[in-house]
Amino acid sequence: HVQLVESGGGSVQEGGSLTLSCVASGYNFSDYCMGWFRQIPGKERESVAALANDGVSSIYGDSVKGRFTVSRNNAKNTLYLQMNGLKPEDAAMYYCAADRTAHSAYFCTRARVVHHWGQGTQVTVS
Repeated sequence: HVQLVESGGGSVQEGGSLTLSCVASGYNFSDYCMGWFRQIPGKERESVAALANDGVSSIYGDSVKGRFTVSRNNAKNTLYLQMNGLKPEDAAMYYCAADRTAHSAYFCTRARVVHHWGQGTQVTVS
């Protein structure tokens, strides 16, 4: 079965950096897009970044452009999110998501389209 396991969250001061990782298993990771989302209580899950299966085409949410970088290592079945210049408004539970039908990054920006979710990793910015 498909499993996504995030790690790398934690507490950081404003302006600091964190790198999140998501290790995938149970399917052909390199064939499909991947995405990062975040959510705070009472709000809808927000797309942060998405990456096509080839690791080249990416899409970022407006609030993180220029600060966050999404990447993947298909040999390690791992998705990354490098977060720099963290702001208090970046604090949230971060989830990685996998699609099982699409290569294009666009489909991994749609919370209602992606097929699988990790358990989440908490990011706190103070």
